[in-house]
Amino acid sequence: MIRRLALVFFLPAAALLAEDPVPPASNPSALRWFEQLKMHYLPKESGFLALIDASEQTVEVHGKMIPVQGQVYYMLTSELPANYLHWLESDDTQILIEGGPVDYFVFHPDGRAEMFTMGRDTEHGQVLVIPVHGGCFKALRLHPGARYVLLANCLSPDWTADRVRIGAGADFVAKYKGKEPWATEDFLKELIGPNWKP
Repeated sequence: MIRRLALVFFLPAAALLAEDPVPPASNPSALRWFEQLKMHYLPKESGFLALIDASEQTVEVHGKMIPVQGQVYYMLTSELPANYLHWLESDDTQILIEGGPVDYFVFHPDGRAEMFTMGRDTEHGQVLVIPVHGGCFKALRLHPGARYVLLANCLSPDWTADRVRIGAGADFVAKYKGKEPWATEDFLKELIGPNWKP
């Protein structure tokens, strides 16, 4: 059962999730997961989300006691293939459950940019788990032709609305442009998507 505390912290998002303005998925497997896990559309970031649980142990962060860890399911589909750029204060561990491949972009505070591909083809460099330190920007893009990807996401400490930022602007592009061959100005803007901040 999802802890009451976790529900409190997700309440602002939950109010938006209830609307589900987009169809869940056309792929039968993705649709099955959507229904079985009771997933909802995630506004601004995009994709689909379902809460799993939150730790009964707590830690003080910015004067508030919050769970030391929280977990969610997250899914991208061919209809919604992008998780747009966002920043989290918490450590964020992504675990592949099914599907993919999906590219995972990480932007570190020191100006480094990395791209990982989550998938089962580990012999060719794909990975099953990606740990990301707190304070990083991140975004995901499902590979063309991939039907969906289902992930488990563990946040430590747990998510709270005051410790997340969605989107970015010119300062972000200037900081990371050219740090990797794929980090062009146009592509970074694509990762930001509809959450561009003038």
